[in-house]
Amino acid sequence: MTDGAQEISSPVGLIAGGGAMPFAVADSLLARGIVPVLFALRGACDGRQLGRFRHHWISIGQYGRAKKLFRSEGCRDLVFIGTLARPALSEIRLDWATLRVLPKVWAAFRGGDDHLLSGVGRIFERDGFRLLGVKDVAPDILMPEGCLTRAVPTPDANTDIALAREVLAALSPFDIGQAVIVIDRHVVGVEDIEGTDGLLARIAGLREKGRIRAAEKRGVLVKAPKRGQDLRFDLPTIGPGTVEGAARAKLAGIAVVAGNTLVAEPQVMIEKADAHGLFVTGVPA
Repeated sequence: MTDGAQEISSPVGLIAGGGAMPFAVADSLLARGIVPVLFALRGACDGRQLGRFRHHWISIGQYGRAKKLFRSEGCRDLVFIGTLARPALSEIRLDWATLRVLPKVWAAFRGGDDHLLSGVGRIFERDGFRLLGVKDVAPDILMPEGCLTRAVPTPDANTDIALAREVLAALSPFDIGQAVIVIDRHVVGVEDIEGTDGLLARIAGLREKGRIRAAEKRGVLVKAPKRGQDLRFDLPTIGPGTVEGAARAKLAGIAVVAGNTLVAEPQVMIEKADAHGLFVTGVPA
């Protein structure tokens, strides 16, 4: 981990998965005079914005090609950023460099997402690269502490937030998910492989079917990193889509850990939350 942007070498390589976050990080780096180079993962990264940046396409499993590109661009510092569905090993097109580290790759796959990402990160570091987190290279896109919206958590909502954090802490050793929904002190949903959007859609469906009978504008979505997680990888993320999902689930709001949560399109997110009367708040780590 670095202690500040002055220690980051330029250019920085962004290994870019899906979603808006790779481009938000790239813009943040540019604003501070650091050159980003995007290494876009085929099948995941949205190519429509790539033209604004230096970039290359890479495929999962082509570690040899990736190493050559990192070095040709002068990228010692690398960041994994963006969404990526865990591929099956049978779907990965391996090159010779990947075959040489295959036992380490196989060991990394035998665990949850945090175990996988940390294991892959160690492979890169063994070859002389430095794996950084968004906290190191783009701290300005992290959730601040406090409420961002006109609506604020009620005492009942704060009670639900506290319970949700206890649940997430208890689940951390199992490397399951980073989100839980609590309504009136009842745990009604835990994030699994479906992700946060799927969790919110599930709760919305349960409300529609009458399986959840709590009043509207009750309950919270809470997201937090897993306890002991390598914070360079897979930080929780929220954005406008999260707010829309929470509104459909008829929740009161969203709480996330300040400083350890990525925020996509913050202004749009706040506007949508205010329009729906939801709160979005950053709680202390």
